[in-house]
Amino acid sequence: MLHVPTLFLQNSFKDICIMNKAITGLHHVTTMASDPQKNVDFYAGILGLRMVKKTINFDAPDVYHLYYGDEVGNPGTIMTFFPFPGLIKGRKGKGQLTVTSFSIPENSLDYWMQRLTKFGIAFEQPQQRFDNEVSIYFEDHDGLGVELVANKTDERVGFSYGQIPPEHTVKGFYGVSLSEEGYERTAGLLTQQMDHQLVVEKGNRFRFSASGKPGDFVDVLCNPETMRGLNGAGTVHHLAFATPTDETQLSFRERILGKGVNPTPVLDRQYFHSIYFREPGGVLFEVATSDIGFAIDEDKAHLGEAIKLPPWEEAHREEIEKGLIPIAVHADKFMD
Repeated sequence: MLHVPTLFLQNSFKDICIMNKAITGLHHVTTMASDPQKNVDFYAGILGLRMVKKTINFDAPDVYHLYYGDEVGNPGTIMTFFPFPGLIKGRKGKGQLTVTSFSIPENSLDYWMQRLTKFGIAFEQPQQRFDNEVSIYFEDHDGLGVELVANKTDERVGFSYGQIPPEHTVKGFYGVSLSEEGYERTAGLLTQQMDHQLVVEKGNRFRFSASGKPGDFVDVLCNPETMRGLNGAGTVHHLAFATPTDETQLSFRERILGKGVNPTPVLDRQYFHSIYFREPGGVLFEVATSDIGFAIDEDKAHLGEAIKLPPWEEAHREEIEKGLIPIAVHADKFMD
């Protein structure tokens, strides 16, 4: 087992934060889903996240790509979905990101347990994981693993459409949990190539971070006894890490070439540029740039309201829109 003194970790983060890092933290999590309106109702309605972009899957333009986050969709808050109507459920297991954790204020746990109960969402009893960190686990309508983590260290401002009091809003990610056969090779990639450091460990859970702050925690769970995951609704497609610019992205790509992973060329995702590669345990990783954002084609006040298409699909807009199931945010249905 690894053991790193707390003082060393604190000093290490002070040192590493002043360095020019290619990877600065988490960017987004992208997930497979089924019914698009149920997806909107759960994440924008019940959880109160803002739909910051309503676009299409660039690789399958007959399917939505829905983005949720804070007010502007800052990196570290962005949950995205490919909702394929009728898609069968997958199986969570090894080689997958199995839990996405959201950050809530320290004193908001009772509020959220009451809110989940009101809307018929079953949840597990609160669990103390590390110091000053209490979480509840539940699943969305597709079986996706979700946590709310109550903590006092997150200084970010949350968002809701008004159905959730400001003092209880979700602030963005707290972190993610990867289920692995073993942690060593994934840990090596994170620490040696991806600017992460070990934060804390307990039992089979090893926590890493590039910033040391809520929103950027990556927990690697050593679960050799579990079955491997199967793709489908309710499973995560990939985990994206943030890099500041195109230049830092290309520098990182050069860094990992020949290091046991095979990164793709840079792909234009309109709101960021991306490269992809599979980490040793099987989880698909993405590195996405942080300097473009979601206001490039919509005003901040109207993010997520219209269907936005990439330029190369505009000629097919009429056909694409006819094939998409109409969806809308109905926050008024989810008032306290």
